[in-house]
Amino acid sequence: MRVDAIMTRDIQTAMPGDTIQKAAALMDQLNVGALPVCDGGRLCGMITDRDITVRATSAGRSPHDCTVADVMSVDVQYCYEDDELRDAAAHMKSLQVRRLPVVNRANELVGLVSLGDMATRGGYGEAAETLRDVSNPSEPDRGH
Repeated sequence: MRVDAIMTRDIQTAMPGDTIQKAAALMDQLNVGALPVCDGGRLCGMITDRDITVRATSAGRSPHDCTVADVMSVDVQYCYEDDELRDAAAHMKSLQVRRLPVVNRANELVGLVSLGDMATRGGYGEAAETLRDVSNPSEPDRGH
């Protein structure tokens, strides 16, 4: 089964110049914890509720002045829409992430694939194995 068979399409995105307040409000409205960040149609980052909390709020940055670009992750891992689902799941396991942006071969964002997509549309076994491996705790970041 390919990623495009189960991925979520027509997802909302943030722009690098948006404030983190705007991004947080969109996350709240959509009931999600992460948003892809796009400049035009091209994926350039991801912002999570954790990015906002750890990189902005805990540092005392104003949600009205701090931009998505200030706190987003820029080394975004993704998969292609025509990748096999098992390969995307293996990629998620190795990265210990619960979701991956999906791009086409022109590197334009076309969707998002999550463990939830795998569990509800792709078969329970693959999702359960991926969740187990993603949930293994990583070493705490003590460098800050």
